[in-house]
Amino acid sequence: MPNAVITGCNSGIGHEFAKILIGDGYTVYALDVSSGDKLRSLEGPKCKIGQLDVSDIDSIRGFGDSLGNEPIDVLLNIAGVMPSIAKDDLDSLEMATMIKCFGVNAFGPFFLTQALLPNILAAPAPRRVCVTSSRVGSITDNSSGRYYSYRASKTAVNSFFKNFAVELKDKEVIVSMLHPGFTKSNLDPDDNIRKIPDAVEPVEAAEKLWKVVMSKNLDDTGKFWHREGMELPW
Repeated sequence: MPNAVITGCNSGIGHEFAKILIGDGYTVYALDVSSGDKLRSLEGPKCKIGQLDVSDIDSIRGFGDSLGNEPIDVLLNIAGVMPSIAKDDLDSLEMATMIKCFGVNAFGPFFLTQALLPNILAAPAPRRVCVTSSRVGSITDNSSGRYYSYRASKTAVNSFFKNFAVELKDKEVIVSMLHPGFTKSNLDPDDNIRKIPDAVEPVEAAEKLWKVVMSKNLDDTGKFWHREGMELPW
């Protein structure tokens, strides 16, 4: 029975990913910083729930210790934060906003992957490690500016996971960076994304991203994918 670890499971894409993988026969470790109703609704014979603050290294290490030697076939780093634009533009950005954004969006996925690497390598090849990034993290694609800490944190996590891809390719770990597109989740505190005509429900984003993840092989490791399957520029 394959095992998967998924963060951000109390809402949005993370919650939908957990349901998809449970349906596909995985034993899922569904994690979130908040132990809310949506997280608790996942608990069952094929799903173990738990609290994890990806911005807290002690929380990460505690979860890693709790796994022991359990192999992990798939790690989906889905948890993320997005500041209000009122706190993330050129004039208003403060250090506290930057630290929180990087802590959850970039440092958290790095240190969780680092902590679980022995478990990932204990699973049969190929293993899969993924992170939810964003197209706004692309330097090439930036034509609108703003969202300084959010953009930079996604650029940083792409860099971290590209490094993972290079170093882990010979260990048969497939690394993917994922862009879900505009999704009607709780990520945007200003709630502007829900007003975008092309925004999709979290279940559609998760289903399409999972198909992308499972279609990739070692030749694709370290690439940045749109939910519709296109490779995105850096």
